[in-house]
Amino acid sequence: MYIAERVRLRRVEKDDLPRYVEWLNDAEVRRGLMIFLPLSSVEEEQWFENMLKAPPAERPFAVDAKVGAGWQHIGSCGLFDFQPQAHHAELGIVLGDKNFWDKGYGTDVMNLLLKVGFEVFNLNRIHLRVYGNNPRARHVYEKIGFTHEGTLRQHVYREGQYYDEHVMAILRSEWQALQK
Repeated sequence: MYIAERVRLRRVEKDDLPRYVEWLNDAEVRRGLMIFLPLSSVEEEQWFENMLKAPPAERPFAVDAKVGAGWQHIGSCGLFDFQPQAHHAELGIVLGDKNFWDKGYGTDVMNLLLKVGFEVFNLNRIHLRVYGNNPRARHVYEKIGFTHEGTLRQHVYREGQYYDEHVMAILRSEWQALQK
């Protein structure tokens, strides 16, 4: 488990699945994700079983927020598609509990996950993809030091419209400079 002041990252448990089903069946939550169709409890259970077969480093983390004296599950994040020779991976995040949107939790999660990526997994570069219909996320990524590296024009189709997909990344040296 990785813990910061307001958030922690822990392994996904089977009893987290009903919340994921609820969140991922919300079109507003799905808007910034690769999945675009609602899903069933059975599909989420199949995802969970397959996830357990993945290498430990590529298994996602559940995101919990500090609420009073306890913790509340609010989303998920992780690193995947590790390239060991080049020391890079892709990052993904979703805050499914909309009560925690626009309150700095996404920034806190990203900062903690970058720390894990650079200090635990010894990555040199972490990249992500963000859709043009998600300016809130792009703002967070820029704020914490990600650089826009390129745009795949009209690469994503959502809600009857094509959107650009932006590739952003941060290098370990850039992240370290921001920590000082």
